[in-house]
Amino acid sequence: MARGKVQMRRIENPVHRQVTFCKRRMGLLKKAKELSVLCDADIGVIVFSPLGKIYELATNGNMQGLIERYKSNLPEAHAESNEQNIPQVIQQDVLLLRQEVDLLQNSLRYMYGERDISHMKLCELQSLESNLEVWVNNIRSTKMQIMSTEIEMLKNKEGILKAANDILQERIIAQTSILDVGGNMMIPQVPFQLTTESNYYF
Repeated sequence: MARGKVQMRRIENPVHRQVTFCKRRMGLLKKAKELSVLCDADIGVIVFSPLGKIYELATNGNMQGLIERYKSNLPEAHAESNEQNIPQVIQQDVLLLRQEVDLLQNSLRYMYGERDISHMKLCELQSLESNLEVWVNNIRSTKMQIMSTEIEMLKNKEGILKAANDILQERIIAQTSILDVGGNMMIPQVPFQLTTESNYYF
């Protein structure tokens, strides 16, 4: 029965992660030893666990000796060539960024009508059109979200005002009934309303 392909991503379960780490670490060190024996190779392996514990394997001598040997065998010419290539790589990155900025600036000028689009190629016009459609859809979506949020806030405010108005009308009715019983004095029942601008009752 064939093993399923393991997806290469972080294991979320800490217990499973620790078990996998132990198994794979032991397998890695075992393979390193086998490679050293079969091919007479000097191999050094350093592994740091998630908790910071260090595991190392030096098949011939000790780890410090292998590290010193590695440092002494580094070609200086290769290091110098890398240092010389760094400015060239930076220049290429700067050139690509400038081209991208120029392209974006030209697109913005075409959008704002600052440049004539009659000389543009069909593929450029199609690209500009698709970009404009995406931007318009994003703007409309954002506008609808803002409008729905404002509508919800206004509905909540309306509910609060209606509740306050109902409470005030109940108080007026209660006071009117008390006056009718006590002094037989009739007061017209006019509903009070709470306005949103001034928050005064009239």
